[in-house]
Amino acid sequence: MADPYTASALDAALSVGRRLGLATGSAEVLHERSNVLVRLGSVVARVPGTTRLLRPDATAWLERDVAVSRHLTQSGVLVVSPTTDPPAGPHFADGLPVTLWHWTPHDPDHRHTPGEVASSLATVHAALLAYPGELPVRGPVDELLGALDRHGATMDGAADSLRAEAVRLAAALPADRIQALHGDAHPGNIIATAEGPCWLDFEDTWRGPLAWDLAILAKQGGTAFLAAYPDVVDSASIEVCLRLRELFVVVWRYLLALRWPARRGEARAALADYF
Repeated sequence: MADPYTASALDAALSVGRRLGLATGSAEVLHERSNVLVRLGSVVARVPGTTRLLRPDATAWLERDVAVSRHLTQSGVLVVSPTTDPPAGPHFADGLPVTLWHWTPHDPDHRHTPGEVASSLATVHAALLAYPGELPVRGPVDELLGALDRHGATMDGAADSLRAEAVRLAAALPADRIQALHGDAHPGNIIATAEGPCWLDFEDTWRGPLAWDLAILAKQGGTAFLAAYPDVVDSASIEVCLRLRELFVVVWRYLLALRWPARRGEARAALADYF
Protein backbone atom coordinates (compact mmCIF):
# COMPACT_ATOMS: atom_id res chain seq x y z
CA MET A 1 0.00 0.00 0.00
CA ALA A 2 1.29 3.46 -0.90
CA ASP A 3 2.16 5.75 1.99
CA PRO A 4 0.06 8.92 2.45
CA TYR A 5 2.50 11.12 0.52
CA THR A 6 2.47 8.87 -2.53
CA ALA A 7 -1.26 8.19 -2.30
CA SER A 8 -2.23 11.87 -2.14
CA ALA A 9 0.20 12.79 -4.92
CA LEU A 10 -1.19 10.03 -7.13
CA ASP A 11 -4.73 11.24 -6.45
CA ALA A 12 -3.72 14.78 -7.42
CA ALA A 13 -2.01 13.60 -10.62
CA LEU A 14 -5.05 11.56 -11.62
CA SER A 15 -7.40 14.42 -10.85
CA VAL A 16 -5.42 16.80 -13.05
CA GLY A 17 -5.09 14.13 -15.70
CA ARG A 18 -8.84 13.49 -15.86
CA ARG A 19 -9.49 17.22 -16.02
CA LEU A 20 -7.15 17.55 -19.02
CA GLY A 21 -8.13 14.35 -20.80
CA LEU A 22 -4.86 12.49 -20.22
CA ALA A 23 -4.43 8.72 -20.18
CA THR A 24 -5.26 8.13 -16.53
CA GLY A 25 -6.33 4.53 -17.15
CA SER A 26 -2.71 3.52 -17.67
CA ALA A 27 -1.25 5.52 -14.77
CA GLU A 28 2.12 4.26 -13.51
CA VAL A 29 4.03 5.59 -10.50
CA LEU A 30 7.64 5.97 -11.65
CA HIS A 31 9.18 7.54 -8.55
CA GLU A 32 7.91 8.36 -5.08
CA ARG A 33 10.63 9.98 -2.98
CA SER A 34 11.40 13.72 -3.17
CA ASN A 35 8.66 14.07 -5.78
CA VAL A 36 6.09 11.60 -6.99
CA LEU A 37 6.25 11.03 -10.74
CA VAL A 38 3.20 9.51 -12.41
CA ARG A 39 3.23 8.50 -16.06
CA LEU A 40 -0.04 9.19 -17.85
CA GLY A 41 0.61 7.91 -21.36
CA SER A 42 2.94 10.33 -23.13
CA VAL A 43 2.91 12.75 -20.17
CA VAL A 44 4.56 12.54 -16.75
CA ALA A 45 2.91 14.35 -13.84
CA ARG A 46 5.25 15.64 -11.14
CA VAL A 47 3.83 16.21 -7.65
CA PRO A 48 5.70 17.09 -4.43
CA GLY A 49 6.44 14.12 -2.16
CA THR A 50 8.90 14.45 0.72
CA THR A 51 9.64 17.98 -0.50
CA ARG A 52 6.35 19.02 1.12
CA LEU A 53 8.23 18.88 4.43
CA LEU A 54 10.93 21.17 3.06
CA ARG A 55 8.63 23.64 1.30
CA PRO A 56 4.98 23.49 2.44
CA ASP A 57 3.91 25.42 -0.65
CA ALA A 58 6.10 24.20 -3.51
CA THR A 59 4.31 26.23 -6.19
CA ALA A 60 7.16 28.71 -6.77
CA TRP A 61 9.72 25.91 -7.07
CA LEU A 62 7.61 24.06 -9.63
CA GLU A 63 7.06 27.26 -11.58
CA ARG A 64 10.82 27.82 -11.74
CA ASP A 65 11.38 24.21 -12.79
CA VAL A 66 9.04 24.70 -15.74
CA ALA A 67 10.41 28.13 -16.68
CA VAL A 68 14.09 27.12 -16.57
CA SER A 69 13.47 23.85 -18.41
CA ARG A 70 11.52 25.71 -21.08
CA HIS A 71 14.33 28.25 -21.47
CA LEU A 72 16.87 25.46 -21.92
CA THR A 73 14.66 23.61 -24.40
CA GLN A 74 14.23 26.78 -26.44
CA SER A 75 18.00 27.30 -26.26
CA GLY A 76 18.59 23.92 -27.89
CA VAL A 77 19.85 22.19 -24.73
CA LEU A 78 18.74 18.60 -24.23
CA VAL A 79 16.58 18.50 -21.08
CA VAL A 80 13.33 16.82 -20.15
CA SER A 81 10.89 19.40 -21.44
CA PRO A 82 7.59 20.66 -20.02
CA THR A 83 4.46 20.10 -22.03
CA THR A 84 2.77 22.84 -24.01
CA ASP A 85 -0.49 21.04 -24.88
CA PRO A 86 -1.80 20.68 -22.24
CA PRO A 87 0.07 23.51 -20.51
CA ALA A 88 2.73 22.36 -18.07
CA GLY A 89 1.17 24.18 -15.13
CA PRO A 90 1.43 24.11 -12.21
CA HIS A 91 -2.10 22.76 -12.08
CA PHE A 92 -3.73 22.17 -8.70
CA ALA A 93 -5.74 19.35 -7.18
CA ASP A 94 -6.48 18.63 -3.53
CA GLY A 95 -4.18 21.47 -2.50
CA LEU A 96 -1.16 20.05 -4.36
CA PRO A 97 0.62 21.58 -7.37
CA VAL A 98 1.12 19.31 -10.38
CA THR A 99 3.39 19.98 -13.36
CA LEU A 100 3.34 18.07 -16.65
CA TRP A 101 6.33 16.86 -18.67
CA HIS A 102 6.94 14.97 -21.87
CA TRP A 103 7.67 11.31 -21.26
CA THR A 104 11.27 10.93 -22.40
CA PRO A 105 12.35 7.41 -23.42
CA HIS A 106 15.73 6.55 -21.90
CA ASP A 107 17.97 3.72 -20.79
CA PRO A 108 17.73 3.52 -16.97
CA ASP A 109 20.73 1.21 -16.74
CA HIS A 110 23.16 3.44 -18.64
CA ARG A 111 25.89 5.13 -16.62
CA HIS A 112 27.41 8.22 -18.17
CA THR A 113 31.13 8.79 -17.98
CA PRO A 114 32.46 11.71 -15.94
CA GLY A 115 33.32 13.50 -19.18
CA GLU A 116 29.80 13.11 -20.57
CA VAL A 117 28.20 14.42 -17.39
CA ALA A 118 30.63 17.30 -16.93
CA SER A 119 30.55 18.51 -20.53
CA SER A 120 26.75 18.36 -20.71
CA LEU A 121 26.50 20.25 -17.41
CA ALA A 122 28.81 22.92 -18.86
CA THR A 123 26.42 23.23 -21.79
CA VAL A 124 23.55 23.74 -19.35
CA HIS A 125 25.53 26.36 -17.46
CA ALA A 126 26.38 28.26 -20.65
CA ALA A 127 22.71 28.44 -21.62
CA LEU A 128 21.68 29.46 -18.10
CA LEU A 129 23.92 32.52 -18.29
CA ALA A 130 21.23 34.05 -20.48
CA TYR A 131 18.27 32.99 -18.30
CA PRO A 132 16.18 36.17 -17.86
CA GLY A 133 13.83 35.13 -15.06
CA GLU A 134 13.98 35.95 -11.38
CA LEU A 135 15.53 33.31 -9.13
CA PRO A 136 16.24 33.03 -5.40
CA VAL A 137 19.68 34.30 -4.38
CA ARG A 138 19.98 32.32 -1.12
CA GLY A 139 18.35 29.11 -2.32
CA PRO A 140 19.66 26.28 -0.08
CA VAL A 141 20.41 28.62 2.83
CA ASP A 142 16.84 29.88 3.13
CA GLU A 143 15.49 26.36 2.69
CA LEU A 144 17.75 25.09 5.47
CA LEU A 145 16.67 27.83 7.86
CA GLY A 146 13.02 27.34 6.99
CA ALA A 147 13.24 23.59 7.60
CA LEU A 148 14.92 24.20 10.95
CA ASP A 149 12.22 26.67 11.95
CA ARG A 150 9.47 24.19 11.11
CA HIS A 151 11.04 20.88 12.12
CA GLY A 152 14.08 21.65 14.26
CA ALA A 153 12.41 20.23 17.36
CA THR A 154 12.61 16.76 15.78
CA MET A 155 16.39 16.92 15.19
CA ASP A 156 17.74 15.47 18.44
CA GLY A 157 18.50 18.79 20.08
CA ALA A 158 20.80 19.89 17.27
CA ALA A 159 18.65 22.62 15.71
CA ASP A 160 20.60 25.55 17.21
CA SER A 161 23.95 24.09 16.12
CA LEU A 162 22.62 23.38 12.64
CA ARG A 163 21.19 26.89 12.36
CA ALA A 164 24.46 28.49 13.47
CA GLU A 165 26.38 26.42 10.95
CA ALA A 166 24.00 27.43 8.15
CA VAL A 167 24.48 31.12 8.99
CA ARG A 168 28.27 30.70 9.14
CA LEU A 169 28.44 28.97 5.76
CA ALA A 170 26.05 31.47 4.17
CA ALA A 171 28.48 34.26 5.10
CA ALA A 172 31.36 32.30 3.55
CA LEU A 173 29.72 31.52 0.22
CA PRO A 174 31.78 32.73 -2.75
CA ALA A 175 30.66 36.00 -4.30
CA ASP A 176 32.09 35.35 -7.76
CA ARG A 177 30.94 33.31 -10.76
CA ILE A 178 27.32 34.02 -9.80
CA GLN A 179 24.75 32.75 -12.28
CA ALA A 180 21.58 30.70 -12.68
CA LEU A 181 22.37 27.16 -11.54
CA HIS A 182 20.86 23.71 -11.90
CA GLY A 183 20.80 23.56 -8.12
CA ASP A 184 20.98 19.77 -7.75
CA ALA A 185 23.54 18.82 -10.39
CA HIS A 186 24.35 15.21 -9.57
CA PRO A 187 24.58 12.28 -12.01
CA GLY A 188 21.19 10.95 -10.88
CA ASN A 189 19.55 13.94 -12.56
CA ILE A 190 20.80 13.08 -16.04
CA ILE A 191 19.31 10.33 -18.21
CA ALA A 192 20.58 8.56 -21.31
CA THR A 193 18.41 9.20 -24.36
CA ALA A 194 18.92 8.36 -28.02
CA GLU A 195 19.86 12.01 -28.57
CA GLY A 196 22.44 12.02 -25.76
CA PRO A 197 22.70 12.99 -22.07
CA CYS A 198 19.55 14.75 -20.92
CA TRP A 199 19.25 16.76 -17.69
CA LEU A 200 16.09 17.05 -15.60
CA ASP A 201 14.82 18.36 -12.26
CA PHE A 202 15.52 22.09 -12.15
CA GLU A 203 13.22 22.88 -9.24
CA ASP A 204 16.20 23.66 -6.95
CA THR A 205 17.57 26.25 -9.36
CA TRP A 206 18.83 29.50 -7.85
CA ARG A 207 21.20 32.32 -8.70
CA GLY A 208 24.41 31.53 -6.86
CA PRO A 209 28.08 30.60 -7.23
CA LEU A 210 29.01 28.11 -9.95
CA ALA A 211 30.94 26.30 -7.21
CA TRP A 212 27.60 25.09 -5.76
CA ASP A 213 26.75 22.92 -8.75
CA LEU A 214 30.33 21.68 -9.01
CA ALA A 215 30.45 20.78 -5.31
CA ILE A 216 27.34 18.63 -5.74
CA LEU A 217 28.84 17.06 -8.86
CA ALA A 218 31.99 16.18 -6.92
CA LYS A 219 30.13 14.98 -3.81
CA GLN A 220 27.66 12.69 -5.53
CA GLY A 221 29.63 11.83 -8.65
CA GLY A 222 33.24 11.89 -7.55
CA THR A 223 36.41 13.83 -8.12
CA ALA A 224 36.70 12.49 -11.67
CA PHE A 225 33.46 14.29 -12.56
CA LEU A 226 34.76 17.57 -11.17
CA ALA A 227 38.10 17.12 -12.94
CA ALA A 228 36.28 16.61 -16.25
CA TYR A 229 34.40 19.92 -16.02
CA PRO A 230 35.81 22.17 -18.77
CA ASP A 231 36.47 25.13 -16.51
CA VAL A 232 38.34 25.73 -13.26
CA VAL A 233 36.67 26.99 -10.10
CA ASP A 234 38.62 27.87 -6.97
CA SER A 235 38.93 24.84 -4.71
CA ALA A 236 38.25 26.88 -1.57
CA SER A 237 34.92 28.00 -3.05
CA ILE A 238 34.01 24.40 -3.78
CA GLU A 239 34.91 23.36 -0.23
CA VAL A 240 32.54 25.92 1.29
CA CYS A 241 29.73 24.83 -1.02
CA LEU A 242 30.50 21.19 -0.31
CA ARG A 243 30.17 21.79 3.41
CA LEU A 244 26.85 23.58 2.92
CA ARG A 245 25.60 20.68 0.81
CA GLU A 246 26.61 18.22 3.54
CA LEU A 247 24.72 20.31 6.09
CA PHE A 248 21.68 20.31 3.82
CA VAL A 249 21.88 16.50 3.60
CA VAL A 250 21.79 16.21 7.41
CA VAL A 251 18.59 18.24 7.61
CA TRP A 252 17.11 16.42 4.60
CA ARG A 253 17.69 13.05 6.27
CA TYR A 254 15.72 14.22 9.29
CA LEU A 255 12.89 15.23 6.96
CA LEU A 256 13.01 11.79 5.35
CA ALA A 257 12.71 10.29 8.83
CA LEU A 258 9.51 12.23 9.43
CA ARG A 259 8.02 10.41 6.46
CA TRP A 260 9.77 7.08 7.09
CA PRO A 261 10.53 6.78 10.85
CA ALA A 262 12.65 3.67 10.28
CA ARG A 263 15.25 5.95 8.67
CA ARG A 264 15.86 8.01 11.79
CA GLY A 265 19.10 6.13 12.42
CA GLU A 266 20.43 7.42 9.08
CA ALA A 267 19.69 10.99 10.16
CA ARG A 268 21.47 10.56 13.48
CA ALA A 269 24.48 9.02 11.75
CA ALA A 270 24.65 11.90 9.28
CA LEU A 271 24.46 14.41 12.14
CA ALA A 272 27.28 12.65 14.01
CA ASP A 273 29.43 12.52 10.87
CA TYR A 274 28.92 16.21 10.18
CA PHE A 275 30.00 17.47 13.57
